[in-house]
Amino acid sequence: MIFGALYFMAVFLAMGVGSFFIIKRAGLGDPLIVVNRFLIYYLLVDLYVRYMFQKMPIMNIKPLLYMPFKKRAVVKYSLGKTVLSFFNWYHAFFFVPFSIVLISQDYDPLSVLGWHLGIMALFYCNNFINIMMNNKDSIFYPMVVILALLGLMQYYGWFDITVLTAPVFNSFFNLPWTATLPILLLLGLIYASFNYFKKHMYLDGGLATKHSEAKTEDFTCLNMFGNLGTFLKNDIKLIKRNKRSKTTVILSILFLFYGFFFFTGSFEVYEGPIWKIFAGIFISGGFLFSFGQFVPSWDSSYYPLMMSQNIQYREYLTSKWYLIIIATLISTFLAAFYLYFGWDVYLAIVVGAIYNIGVNSYLVLWGGAYIKTPIDLTSNKKAFGDKQAFNVKTMILTIPKLLLPLLVYAAGHYLINPTAGYLAVALSGVIGFAFKDVVFKKIEKIYKKEKYKTLLAYKQTD
Repeated sequence: MIFGALYFMAVFLAMGVGSFFIIKRAGLGDPLIVVNRFLIYYLLVDLYVRYMFQKMPIMNIKPLLYMPFKKRAVVKYSLGKTVLSFFNWYHAFFFVPFSIVLISQDYDPLSVLGWHLGIMALFYCNNFINIMMNNKDSIFYPMVVILALLGLMQYYGWFDITVLTAPVFNSFFNLPWTATLPILLLLGLIYASFNYFKKHMYLDGGLATKHSEAKTEDFTCLNMFGNLGTFLKNDIKLIKRNKRSKTTVILSILFLFYGFFFFTGSFEVYEGPIWKIFAGIFISGGFLFSFGQFVPSWDSSYYPLMMSQNIQYREYLTSKWYLIIIATLISTFLAAFYLYFGWDVYLAIVVGAIYNIGVNSYLVLWGGAYIKTPIDLTSNKKAFGDKQAFNVKTMILTIPKLLLPLLVYAAGHYLINPTAGYLAVALSGVIGFAFKDVVFKKIEKIYKKEKYKTLLAYKQTD
């Protein structure tokens, strides 16, 4: 998580310093006006990311209800913690250096200050909007659809929302006093959030776990697979019914669009032929990496019960493997739209999928034996990762996951031709698939060896 935070901070800092000069050199116009034009999408995406990953103050409140504190003090403390959240202050790594560059380029300092304060107030507004709409899927999913439609309509020139929103952001600079409007909105949202949590701050009320009507899903078509089918049913139900697993599926869908960084020519650094394989592995393996690396943590809440039954580790691991393979094949099929960029692009994705099936599918299961992090399926807390998930063994296993296919492709590409590079990576996957039984025996032994350490780790809920 620390490395992830440092990465985003470095990226935003570089963008904050360099975007002004990049926009100006590209001849796109006044950099401030260009940034203001697309700020509406920045704010909406920020709200989407917050909904998916920002930890809400509910869990902070529950333990304090048993203590001799006034409700007002508890709510102030809990809401105050969200103000210090990484999701609020990391935006400053872009806007502070960008504002400094504007002043250094002879923009009026008072106007820049008004613009900066107005924009940062809007990000803090997102913080409190997210608090009040958290876990309200009826609001969130329509918002995602609207965001996607707005972007699509602007791309095809049907409707440009930025024509309406850009003047609002420009006014913060042209009329600095208008920056008080988002600040007043922020104060209103703070007051509304405070009253909302104070009103619902009861264990049997607003903080109670929501229950929905139970539905029976048999998936009888999987009965033909025997015990393997039972495990597959359990995994499918787990994905359908829990917030954290649904988030993982959404993340794996987002991985499908990862290739736009590599195949559109937007970034010169990614134009080398080796990067096509790198992108292909991630496009087809989104579910593999986001779900597979946390086997068996997905079952941590009932893992001790499973281990007390007459269950074969081989069947348990095979069910997870089949789920990963099915998701990889579906991702590869859905990625067919990359044919627009050429056959060689889609071929890189197919080759990446073959490598994922024949090599990486084993490696994520192998690495899962060393990740002893219990997962709360009802929450997106630590959805980006956990410090316990990073250790020397999992780090070493990352080398064959990502670096080995790049080296294999490079050898074939530069020693013979690009086709040989693709064939070499695909052949690696085919060979790995051929040794499935041998590899699974090794992985099964590792899981048995780590069994009691894993059981002990899952008891450590704090």
